[in-house]
Amino acid sequence: MSFESKYPYNGETIASYPAHTPEQLQDKLKAGHRAFQALRQAGVAKRAEWMRKVAELLNEQADRHAELITREMGKTLKEAKAEVLKCASTAEYYAGNIENMLEPRIIASNARKSYVAFEPKGIILAIMPWNFPYWQVFRFAIPNLLAGNAAVLKHASNVSGCSLAIAGVFLEAGFPEGAFQSLLVASKDIGPIIADPRVQGVTLTGSTPAGMSVASLAGKHLKKTVLELGGSDPFIVLNDADLNTAATTAVKARMQNAGQSCIAAKRWIVDKSIAEDFTQQVQSLITSLRQGDPFLPETDLGPMARPDLAKALNGQLQSTLWQGAELLAGGEQHNANFAATLLSGVKPGMTAFDEETFGPLAVVITANDEQDAIRLANNTPFGLGASIWTKDLEKAARLAPLIESGNVFVNAMVRSDARLPFGGIKHSGYGRELSIEGVHEFLNIKTVYIQ
Repeated sequence: MSFESKYPYNGETIASYPAHTPEQLQDKLKAGHRAFQALRQAGVAKRAEWMRKVAELLNEQADRHAELITREMGKTLKEAKAEVLKCASTAEYYAGNIENMLEPRIIASNARKSYVAFEPKGIILAIMPWNFPYWQVFRFAIPNLLAGNAAVLKHASNVSGCSLAIAGVFLEAGFPEGAFQSLLVASKDIGPIIADPRVQGVTLTGSTPAGMSVASLAGKHLKKTVLELGGSDPFIVLNDADLNTAATTAVKARMQNAGQSCIAAKRWIVDKSIAEDFTQQVQSLITSLRQGDPFLPETDLGPMARPDLAKALNGQLQSTLWQGAELLAGGEQHNANFAATLLSGVKPGMTAFDEETFGPLAVVITANDEQDAIRLANNTPFGLGASIWTKDLEKAARLAPLIESGNVFVNAMVRSDARLPFGGIKHSGYGRELSIEGVHEFLNIKTVYIQ
């Protein structure tokens, strides 16, 4: 069995990678366990030194890594380079802050001394998607390696080259052999790895069905999980919003990475008093996007990652049109290339409202007032991110707690930031990545009581 990487823009096969055999996987788990022991003994200062080298290498080699990302999954080269540089800055941030994040917390009690210690547990398995093939991996790996855990990665098969390249960065930076390893294994064969006693936790970013499957299997073996799953993020534009800024950000928040993001602004919920003006502005912006070769600097929108994904999105589009929505822009699909598309008149019960749409498909939903906007925003099984657009910050502060999501951004597009915890609720998953909360997810939070 092997995994093929294909250039999404034209379907050209880039490389083929043979799957690891069961024996090779066992050898990797043995190496990971040895590396875990070495990481613990090395201490946090040494691990931070290695992580600073990771940041240095990513900055130095950003062009090479960005080219690989674009070649394997099709995002524009400028977006790919920004992704690599974000990984580098996150490595720098954690390397400079990890000692404070792991500092034992003194607790007053009846003991002479009592405190909470944060200790590594072993190997953590990451099951990661193709849409941000470097960022999704590094935001898991950086805090865990710094905390003393070892890491193994089962990446999406179409970005196997990225998976191996990431492993090479950690090794070149000085981390012990086996500290971070790429496992070339099919999804159907991941069960024995989750069950292995050396694996102490599983983190997954992907679809809700994939999260349910992995959580069920991990639960069977009493393994801690963190799940970052799908999203159908509302982008709420109230009647007092800065319309130009909101429209410009809405298009960016939906169309970046060809719309293939869990936290993309998938449902634009707009007050009826400004809906017509907002729709005209976003329609003009969407039709001006330049789609084409992702390696060209003038390209705004590259292809989707695979032809089957574009075909599935087209099915959702056609279903929504049949249900009564109006097509204002785009709608064309050729293989993996999907035009930037805009629909209006979308309502609950329509496919593009009820389901997550993973691609460059934007929808305008009209709300009667701010209460109706909140009702529409929460009318979804997902709860990852949301944004509110208004000049009245007191109103935003009052509305933010009413939105059912793990993140609410006011007058800004939803994004992940190493300084802030990131994750969702409902069918968008549970647990948190990033910030100190993400560091502690896969650690033994140990109480020490001295009488």
